[in-house]
Amino acid sequence: MKLHLPKMGSRSFAFTHDVIMAAFSFVLALYLRLGNNIITVIPLDVMMVSVVLFAATCAAVFLASGLYRGVWAFASVRDLTEILRATTIATILYLLIGFLFTRLEGVPRTVPFIAWFILLAGLGGSRMAFRLFRERRLSALWERSGGGRVNVLVVGAGDETDIFIRAVSSNPQAPYRVVGVIGENDRRVGRSIHGVEVLGVVDDLPSIIEKLKERDRGPSRLILTRSLARLNGKLVEQLLEQAPALGLSLSRLPALTELRDDVANKSAVHDQPIALEDLLGRPEIVLNRDEISKLVTGRRILVTGAGGSIGSEIVRQIAALSPSHITLLEISEFNLYRIELEVTETVPYIPVCAVIADVRDAPRMAQIFRENKPDLVFHAAAIKHVPIAENNAREAILTNVIGTRVVADCAAKSGVIAMVQISTDKAVHPCNVMGATKRLAEMYCQALDLVSQQSRFITVRFGNVLGSTGSVVPRFQEQMAKGGPITVTHPDITRYFMTIREAVELVMQASALGIRPGDQRGKVLVLDMGQPVKIADLARQMIRLAGLRPGDDIQISYTGLRPGEKLHEELFSSEEELMPSDADGVRLAKSKTVELDQLQQSLNNFAIQLQAGIAETAAISRLSDLVPEFNHAVSA
Repeated sequence: MKLHLPKMGSRSFAFTHDVIMAAFSFVLALYLRLGNNIITVIPLDVMMVSVVLFAATCAAVFLASGLYRGVWAFASVRDLTEILRATTIATILYLLIGFLFTRLEGVPRTVPFIAWFILLAGLGGSRMAFRLFRERRLSALWERSGGGRVNVLVVGAGDETDIFIRAVSSNPQAPYRVVGVIGENDRRVGRSIHGVEVLGVVDDLPSIIEKLKERDRGPSRLILTRSLARLNGKLVEQLLEQAPALGLSLSRLPALTELRDDVANKSAVHDQPIALEDLLGRPEIVLNRDEISKLVTGRRILVTGAGGSIGSEIVRQIAALSPSHITLLEISEFNLYRIELEVTETVPYIPVCAVIADVRDAPRMAQIFRENKPDLVFHAAAIKHVPIAENNAREAILTNVIGTRVVADCAAKSGVIAMVQISTDKAVHPCNVMGATKRLAEMYCQALDLVSQQSRFITVRFGNVLGSTGSVVPRFQEQMAKGGPITVTHPDITRYFMTIREAVELVMQASALGIRPGDQRGKVLVLDMGQPVKIADLARQMIRLAGLRPGDDIQISYTGLRPGEKLHEELFSSEEELMPSDADGVRLAKSKTVELDQLQQSLNNFAIQLQAGIAETAAISRLSDLVPEFNHAVSA
């Protein structure tokens, strides 16, 4: 067994302390066992030999156990466990050695066990006492130095609060002082967590703040300790409204697993600003990560629209799953440069091919498929902005329909395992050009999926993603930066929202589901988007998150629905049969399909007309013929 000799200084002091404590514990054990008769019962030479043997055995075991690699100032339960192990081994070894050499003559058999208990208490107690003394001294110095701490109130009286208060209390230089806990209900009001009292519930917040200020403990921050998905949505809304009025900033703790990791690694535990996605209130979806990993690992992947909001996130998540090769296909030079640079810096060991190409260019796409030989294709390239598609119907049809057909035909010809098409809720009962083009693209992939023997053609449909290019969130942020107003088309307009990361994770899960054997062929995979969100409510939440007051600091104005804009979006049609799936967060929509030969002939003729420069109105009229549910007259 290797001995870890202590260095001079604090470690040698600790070692000397422990050896002396071992000798003392043995003498004290003798006294406790024999009382004042100790000198008459045990000869002095026998007692000295026993004490020296016990102390020497402890010294050797303590060194061999690496007991001095830890620092007294940071003594923890783990250190106490090491002390327990070392003292137990030392006591057992002493019994064995003493019995072999002296038969422990003159020493009562209970003395070593009493000494073990005293030694354990002495070593552990001294370390804890030193840590407590140091923390109090440093805390006092820190506060006297003017560093001080920010007074905070924490909302929630669960596990996260327990971990947070312990972490703050154990760190004399923590930036916070927890002055109270606000319960989500009144069950724990009046009780305390590590000495911090649960002062009341959210409704009591104004009076609680006043009382704390009277005691010079007024808080400047409210910290939500529970996941916002687990908090009552109305409670969060109430806090968002109350916090600025009470002069408090509002933040949240990281997830429980991250919080525990920070504490375990002795990292500083910091709160985080509340982000807009935190307020969606959707429960966490359980992902089948093994199945998602099997979908991608070791395979050659092609992503179209790789530089866009959805496409770039698909690339990031794929790159983390160790594919054998990634082809990035993008028509925008800057977007392609940006995503290629990110991938090559993040995963330099994965071969990457970055190509500028238009998905409508059939010969170019065929060349790319021949040269890169993809196993999986994720088709995210599209014209997606509703007003732009309305004003450029011909281009939207060429990209969203003909471009999708070109990619799908190339995928079928090259024998890919699967092609995954990204669709939208605007494809359901479409009343705008963008939605109708995406529905026609869905129809083509459904028809191809039903007849293809080798490849799967999977369509994944979902709603809006927060922060994507052209979405309302960046627009609202720009308007707020200018002092407002924030423009909303209608006070009652609603949309489904999901974060980009969450949407793409579910796309990957849906893709893994889609290639399984089963009855998924020809069906659209619809992501569970939770409940629709009022855009006006979203605007108000963004204003509050910025520490401002809706209607006072930033106005909200209503401009009227734009051409082709619905008041409420839908994720599936009333004519579609909605079916559950084996994947959490994914449902199957069975809709009417069209014969592939018939659709191919129609699209061939349509493509010729579009490329010949057909008029916009004629293009929309032909689109209506191919998508029977397209009602372009509907605008609300």
